[in-house]
Amino acid sequence: MNRNFITNPFLTSGYISEKYFCNRQTETERLMTNILNGQSTSLISARRMGKTGLIKHVLNKLSDSITGIYLDILATENRAEMLNQLATAVVMAVQGKKGPAKKVLTFIKSLRPVFTYDPLSGMPQVSFHMHQDEINLQIESLFLFLGEQQQSFLIAIDEFQQILFYPEKNTDAWLRSIIQSLPNICFIFSGSRQHLMTDLFSNPSRPFFRSADFMSLGRISSADYIPFIGSHFSNARKEISDQTIREVLEWSDHHTYYVQLLCNRLFAKQIDNITMESWKQTAHELLMEQELLFIKYRELLTRQQWELMKAVAREGKVFEPTSKGFIARYGLGSPSTVFRSLQALQQKEMIYDEYDNTGNQYWSVYDVLFRRWMGLSRIK
Repeated sequence: MNRNFITNPFLTSGYISEKYFCNRQTETERLMTNILNGQSTSLISARRMGKTGLIKHVLNKLSDSITGIYLDILATENRAEMLNQLATAVVMAVQGKKGPAKKVLTFIKSLRPVFTYDPLSGMPQVSFHMHQDEINLQIESLFLFLGEQQQSFLIAIDEFQQILFYPEKNTDAWLRSIIQSLPNICFIFSGSRQHLMTDLFSNPSRPFFRSADFMSLGRISSADYIPFIGSHFSNARKEISDQTIREVLEWSDHHTYYVQLLCNRLFAKQIDNITMESWKQTAHELLMEQELLFIKYRELLTRQQWELMKAVAREGKVFEPTSKGFIARYGLGSPSTVFRSLQALQQKEMIYDEYDNTGNQYWSVYDVLFRRWMGLSRIK
């Protein structure tokens, strides 16, 4: 994307430059310190909280002495598809470069992959068609070849917990045995399935136990978000008060994606003064656009799961989902039924659990828009 043609500064996907990236200064410094000291990091957050943007922000800051490689393995279902993603990511990172990077590209070509190009982006895509044993060998060979170079590498693997769903058993142990002896390669293991990522890196029985600095990505504070949002509106000669921004942040639950989405829509409006009425009207329009999807949720869930999800959405945060008070308030049946439904909703990534500042665990609905749709009376 050409930066000169950005008309809306509130991005809802991708990373362009530091100009459109809000703060995360502490997190950026911590990741950069880890990279410069050869310390890998496990980065965990709820979905759409901004971890991918943070990773790409860090990659953008790397010096020429470190080659950054980013791959998202969420869509992969086995090691073969992981190999394709890894090789593609390496090619995209080193193409056009000289020295050690050029050697890496030559090595990948020696493995005889199939090169194609995405018809929309024009970016290269690499794929291999071979037996499983050969696939394992090629992944290992690629990592070891990178490890033999004089160049330093940062490899960021997004949605890393996906390896737990590969049909090949013990992929985490196999992968750990390969990468643990690569002194010139630092990793960022990022994931949004928080309980799976936590288990991967904090469970003593897991191969990745204590292999990376544990880092959780939270919400951006009002102190950081208010001037960021205000300055972008001001630069476009649009007025918005700090109080209005606070209301937008509260409604969006300080959740990065939903803050950006609502601000994107407000910025796109042909109005010069963003008022309480205008942001609420825009928020209402967003909810109405999603209404059919929210109604369709009922077809994806059992009656007990649907009722529990509605109840959690209305509460916002539920600290004791199997308590008598909560169950009675929404007519949810027995504690065992609620517990099973809660597990199912977490498995479907519709509900997540988190801890507040005092260390108390609570459950909440992932989709902030669904939460607000369930409580439309909050928008008057």
